[in-house]
Parts: sequence; C-alpha cells; structure tokens
Amino acid sequence: MISNIIKTTLVIAGCVTFTACSLKEKLGSTLTDKQSDSLIKADQLLQTAYNNLQMAYQDFSQVWGMSEISTDEAVGPTRGTDWDDNGVWRALHTHSWTPDHAHIQNSFSRLLLEEFSATNVLSFHPTKEQAAEARFLRALSMFSVLDLYGQVPFRNPGDNLLEAPKVLKAAEAIDFLISELNSILPDLGDRPATPAYIANKDAARFLLMKLYLNKGTFLNRQAPAFDAADMQQVITLADQITAVGAYSINEKYFDNFARDNDVISRENIFTQQNGPGISTARGDNGNNVYCRWMCTLHYNQNPSGWNGFTTLSDFYDKFETTDVRRGSSYANLTELTGLRVGFLEGQQYDKNGNQLLDRKGRPLVFTRDVALKATGDEVEVAGIRVVKYPPDFLTSSLSSSTNEASNDFVFFRYADVLLMKAEALLRTNKAPDGLPIVNQIRTARGASAFTDLNLTNLLEERGRELYWEGWRRQDLIRFGKFLDPWQLKTADDPKYLVYPIPTSDLAINKNLVQNPGY
Repeated sequence: MISNIIKTTLVIAGCVTFTACSLKEKLGSTLTDKQSDSLIKADQLLQTAYNNLQMAYQDFSQVWGMSEISTDEAVGPTRGTDWDDNGVWRALHTHSWTPDHAHIQNSFSRLLLEEFSATNVLSFHPTKEQAAEARFLRALSMFSVLDLYGQVPFRNPGDNLLEAPKVLKAAEAIDFLISELNSILPDLGDRPATPAYIANKDAARFLLMKLYLNKGTFLNRQAPAFDAADMQQVITLADQITAVGAYSINEKYFDNFARDNDVISRENIFTQQNGPGISTARGDNGNNVYCRWMCTLHYNQNPSGWNGFTTLSDFYDKFETTDVRRGSSYANLTELTGLRVGFLEGQQYDKNGNQLLDRKGRPLVFTRDVALKATGDEVEVAGIRVVKYPPDFLTSSLSSSTNEASNDFVFFRYADVLLMKAEALLRTNKAPDGLPIVNQIRTARGASAFTDLNLTNLLEERGRELYWEGWRRQDLIRFGKFLDPWQLKTADDPKYLVYPIPTSDLAINKNLVQNPGY
C-alpha cells in the first residue's frame, strides 16, 4: 500500500513539472505529519529516486536520444513507414526541433521528476548517508537539466509547494552544484566497498570534474572560456580518483558493458543496477539497457531487434582497423548467436557462419549509406549498426529482449576521468603531460599512439572511447563543433546549442523563461 501511495504521488508530481506537493502535503488530508513519518520511510523514497533514473537515462528516447541522435555519432532514420514518429528523430539529428518536440518535453519532465524524488527524501528524516545519496541524485538530474536546457527549476525541502519553484540560471546552478557536491562528499561511501550502483565519493568527484570542465561552456556556449583554476580542479579531482586505487583501463573494452560488468569492469565508477526482478520491479520506469541493442539490430538477428538507429560512416571511419572499439567477437555471445559487438557493417551471419537474410530473403548487408528517410531495398539494411552493450544471453531466456538484461547501465567511467584530465592539461598549455594519458588508453584499445595532442584529435578520441554513452553533444558544444555541418546535417543556428523549454512547462511555471530564438 505504501509503495502504491509513493508511486502515485510521484507520478502526479512529475506530471505537473515539479510544482506539486511533497508526499507529506499530498497525504495531508488523510494523514498527520506524525502518521506520514511513521508510514513513509526515507529508504523507500531513496529507492524510488534510484529507480527513476531508469526512464530518464537508460531509455533511448530521453536524455540519451537528445545527447546522441543530435550529433555526428547517431541517426534515427525513418524506414518506410517505421520509425517516423512524426519526425522526432529527424528533427533531433538535423537540429530543427521546436519547443513542442515530444522527447524534449518528456525528458524535461522525467529529469524534474528525478529531482523531485531525490529532494523528497530529505523531508523524511534520512540518515546522513541517505541524505548524501539523495543529494547526489538530485545534483545529477540538475546537471543534466543545466546541460540540456540551460536553466534549472529548483526548490528546497520545506519550500511552499503550492507556489512555482524558483529557476536557477546557469551561474547559480553551477555554484549550487559545486557547493552541494563538495558538501556531501564526506558522507558518501568509498569505492570499491560501496557498489558502483550506489552514489559514492568518486561519482561525486566525477560530476565535479564535469562541472568544472564545462563551466565556461554553460556560461557562454558560443564562446566557451576555460579558466586555469577550473582546469586545475579537474586535474586535482582526477588524481584523487586515481589515488583510490580501485580503477584501471580494462584489457577488454566491452567488459565495461557486459552482463557481469558489475564484477569484471575495473573502470565503472557509477552505474544503475539491472537484472531479473530489478529493472522490471521499477514499474513504468521505461526500458532498461537492453534497448541499446534492440533499437539498432535487425529483426532477423539474434536477438531480434527493432531495426532502428545507426551510426554515420564518417564517424565509423575515425577508427583504425586494429582498434578493438571498432568491433570484435565477444564470448558468450558470438558463439551463441553469431552477433559481434561494436559496429556492424556488411554481411551479417548466424552462429554457424551462415549468411543472414532480411525479411524479403535478400542478404542482410548493413550499408555505409543511410538517409534520413530510407526507401526501397534500403529500408531494412541502411546504416552501420552499433552494439555497445553485449546482449545478455545467460541470465535468463528473456534477458536479451526484455528488461531482464543484467548489464548494469554505465553513467561514469574511469577512461573518461583520464580523458578529462588530459583535456584540462591541454587547455592549460600542458599538452605534453596529457599526451601519455591519452596514449595509455589508445594502446589498451589497439590503436596507434598519437605523436602530439591537440583539440582536434582529443575530441575525436573522446568520440571513439565514449561513443553512444551520452556525452557527444556536450563534447561537441564544448569544443565548438556542434553547429558544424556533418553527415545529414547542415550548419545551423546558435539557438540549438541549448534545447527549448517545453511550451507546456512555460505555462505551469511562471519563473521559466524561453531560451533565446525559440
């Protein structure tokens, strides 16, 4: 019963974009504060806050879609009459979205629901550890709202919940988040004793690194500045994470995303736990990580996918043929199904080496060419497919095609820590110090070493290492490349450096102001 009360209230809260009452006030007509405190526990609310990460971040149509389909790494072509969805995927890739775009609106609501869920924990007498975890989850969702929308609705526990929340502009949000993360650090658990799927000190340090690295970008997206003191903070935080001694670069790249990545990855800093009885128990919280492979694989592959998203050939060509990130076979997958991991281009095969066919009986050959609207023979085969998370065929018979998949979703990885440190060194005229850091990663991935480090090859290396992990849009903006033309996109308007505030939310919260140009 209590679980149902909590779920119902949080859904209501999400629907009205963070302006609804807290659980106490919502139940106030039937329960006193004392009674609600005795019935609703902080640990239940904290679990709800963790659960609400799934739809916002794991589902392909929310933050991930806005952060990847809008870049040179991914495209969602319409395939005949399939995957059109009123043009939402084309609008993201071509930078032609409006304030009424469905995924822009849904992502805003889901991120604010997560912020509400985490904030609400603080009203029900959490332990200092529970409070620190809740504040971290709130900071994570606020960071995403800041990154995507440039302004952040916010309220403290105890604020008048019948009034619209105040809205933090970029500078206010940055200052709050840096102060907040530093404040909670002592009360968060240490890795590796604390599992990666629980908010921990290194996750907070990682998020601080992102804030300092992107601070100048968030303040001026058309002309980012990189203050030397901010870059030194990035370097210091990276060294603190390294000093923990819990992390190193995995010899097998795709182990970081495998069904047992909670055990075999030495890179993962913060994740969301998945698996039978875990992801499905989150109710209506959307697809878990299995949608990462389902949205790209063809119907006749194993697992049978939805035949949707692809990468672009120009991006694929950035990889050397020896680079393991480009693709390979993978144990407990390829020998069971014929499926490889990484990028899938050309003829596809089953586990016995037989050629797979499309639904019309023609060879299933994924082509380099892809259009925003695939037609004719290209409908089923256009585009190079991407399998970042090896499908889980061992956990249960349903794992490869439902929310039963056990691959934990990866938010933060140690390789990104090293690349951020290298970037901070480069931006403070210490490129020679950053070069061996980047080459450490390239060598581990089977790529040739760089002879020098510059902004161009570092951005490309971030793309190769972190493709389809949700960072590409942010990186392109920080490096001044998001408005450049690329495959299937022309040069475009600076207004697209930030997403619009959804029209429906402007009507609800009078403190929100539409971003310029929309």
